[in-house]
Amino acid sequence: MSLMIDPSFATVWKTWSMPVAATTSIVICAAVYALGCVRIRHTRREMFPSWRAACFILGLVALWLAIASPLAEFDDYLLVAHMTQHLVLMSVTPPLLLLGFPIVPLLRGLPKSLLRRVFAQLFSVGILQSLGRFLTHPIVAWIAMNLSYVAWHVPAAYELALRSEGWHYVEHSCFFFTSLMFWFPVVRPWPSVSRTSRWPLLLYLLGADVINTALSAFLTFCGRVLYPSYADAPRISSLSPLSDQVAAGAFMWVAGSVAFLLPAVFIAAKLLSPAAKACPEPHAYAAGIR
Repeated sequence: MSLMIDPSFATVWKTWSMPVAATTSIVICAAVYALGCVRIRHTRREMFPSWRAACFILGLVALWLAIASPLAEFDDYLLVAHMTQHLVLMSVTPPLLLLGFPIVPLLRGLPKSLLRRVFAQLFSVGILQSLGRFLTHPIVAWIAMNLSYVAWHVPAAYELALRSEGWHYVEHSCFFFTSLMFWFPVVRPWPSVSRTSRWPLLLYLLGADVINTALSAFLTFCGRVLYPSYADAPRISSLSPLSDQVAAGAFMWVAGSVAFLLPAVFIAAKLLSPAAKACPEPHAYAAGIR
């Protein structure tokens, strides 16, 4: 199945203009994180090797590509482009950001007056810590991410997001934030620590892969166009609406499974390693901020 580029593809590309607000926010976030890393590495250099900063910056780059790059212009025309956005928002950006251990560097990168007057008080409030533990509990996080994933691919919800820019932002926000919740127990960024065995994470990841496989297979093999907007949209490639849906489903299937199974294999190998040790520690979000 060849993919011939239609001249209208270039026309859509030319409609892109850089979103100033999103781009500026991402750049500021990168600057705050970088400053925080510089400050914290004076005392905890071993916890913040260069590869962690690289992961965080790559995560921000991936986020920009998903929401602010020319890719965002094609989500109204090609389902496969929209599904690529979803994959980046759910399975690329969140784990990369969390691998950067962002909690403390982002806080340390803020002005000290703001940190003391606002965030120190917020972290001292027990209800916020309880809320954080609740939102990142594996059961809550697994249900939230998979429910959001499936619900937004119901044709009525998906079409609503395509028709309304506001709902489109809500859709992408749901994908991003529930995926941050989902990947948090897997990565467990410092200073948060796990008080339970990591063996259940294998079922956690495999279960998510089952959901992804079921949805992807349905999109691939249902034999009809599920989202009328793509049937009515101008064609910017040789892909028919149904072929576009098949390609999107296949891409979700393969790329999504890789995103879930690779961490599962890594965790299993680490747990089976002779050097693996259990290190139960109390859960703490605010530790090390000072």
